[in-house]
Amino acid sequence: MGSRASSLLREEDIEEIKKETGFSHSQITRLYSRFHSLDKGENGALSREDFQRIPELAINPLGDRIINAFFPEGEDQVNFRGFMRTLAHFRPVEDNEKNKDPDAGEPLNSRNNKLLFAFRLYDLDRDDKISRDELLQVLRMMVGVNISDEQLGSIADRTIQEADTNGDSCISFSEFIKALEKVDVEQKMSIRFLH
Repeated sequence: MGSRASSLLREEDIEEIKKETGFSHSQITRLYSRFHSLDKGENGALSREDFQRIPELAINPLGDRIINAFFPEGEDQVNFRGFMRTLAHFRPVEDNEKNKDPDAGEPLNSRNNKLLFAFRLYDLDRDDKISRDELLQVLRMMVGVNISDEQLGSIADRTIQEADTNGDSCISFSEFIKALEKVDVEQKMSIRFLH
């Protein structure tokens, strides 16, 4: 199947995806094969249902939020290029040194873009800030019924109190970056199995 899948991907497409995402030729062909195996409708695009069949996402408390990250606003399918752009956020940052292109913009897997990806998992209404309610919803997804609503509220209040520097009772992206400046985003948001 791998050879069939890679034969459907043109060489010029592979080169463009390499440039855009930083993935190697072999990584792209392996991921294309995986994409193809997930494409149950065999229409060259993945639906949310296709993603929900992935066991690791099905059991992840943030699985729905991660799945939503693959889909542009208002879209219900993602093509291979969109799939690769989203996965590129999870490439290790050190790979950027190997694929340095002076004309390219900031790589999708830069620290800033990894943080923006994570921020969007919390920004449920996409208004560029994380409110107490949004933080509570995500915390509830993560811990289920293991913690009382009162405890969750206390965690959300403390998190916002510590991160909110402008006093608007929300967390902006710049406040999110500042709050996470000591966190090893590289280690927490990279997938190394693609080598």
